[in-house]
Amino acid sequence: MLNRNPIRLAVCGLVLATLPLLAQTSEGKKLEVLQGPATAKLGAIAQVAVPAGFVFIDGKTLREYLKAVGEPVSDNLLGSLDPTNGDWSVMFSFHDIGYVKDDDKDKLDANKLLQQFKDGTEAANKIRERSKIPPIHVVGWEQPPRYNDITHNLEWAIRGTCEGREILNYDTRLLGRKGVMQVKLIVEPDRFASTLPAFTNLIAGYKFQSGNNYAEYRPGDKVAKYGLAALVAGGAAVGAAKLGLFAWLLPFLKKAWWLVVAALVAAANFFKKIFHRLTGRDEEIRRED
Repeated sequence: MLNRNPIRLAVCGLVLATLPLLAQTSEGKKLEVLQGPATAKLGAIAQVAVPAGFVFIDGKTLREYLKAVGEPVSDNLLGSLDPTNGDWSVMFSFHDIGYVKDDDKDKLDANKLLQQFKDGTEAANKIRERSKIPPIHVVGWEQPPRYNDITHNLEWAIRGTCEGREILNYDTRLLGRKGVMQVKLIVEPDRFASTLPAFTNLIAGYKFQSGNNYAEYRPGDKVAKYGLAALVAGGAAVGAAKLGLFAWLLPFLKKAWWLVVAALVAAANFFKKIFHRLTGRDEEIRRED
């Protein structure tokens, strides 16, 4: 089928342009792509099960890709999980902010938080306007914030629009003894509902390494300066929602938000193709087609 999406074509061009550079660091044993079923390490802090039909791209390899295409790179990025036959991705980043107390778990005011997002996003639009980036507007909750006090997982989903396009921000925070694992699902809004069950299964295969679990907190450990509500609003990194919805995209102000998301998905697909080529699955897939 002919690809009529100019955004995807632009991203494909970006990937092709960086292919020679990536090939220098992605051939043979240097390519850190793990095929499921397996267990992948997320730094020294956690691990995640890689089911059959998924591949794990380690943080170092992913950061090399982002650097190669000229994107800002965070050392917090520890890797991604990607289905071999799907157009979505799960990104893992750890923030060593300390132990986040969940004292406010029963006081998460969804309406108040939504208004903070709306106010913050409209304020951030002034920054976007100066950078000639289209404004983003908050529509509402796709899933209000909810906290599981048994697994210590905090999750929420919020919808917005940009130039008539729907955008979705789905976030999960996995609380640990020394900080928070940020898990970001990158998926097209119209595929969110169908993708969510598979994502939930992936998160069930995550666990902190011994000594890093939330329940292993000891007096004297570093404690975060904010609680659950501030985590939803953006935490210390963005000043509790002052930058608004999709604040995580602000480092990419020189590019449109959809190019950034598409580039991340393209990165996952690029590594999967390289992996298939190395393992001989490329020929196998062509025969199936």
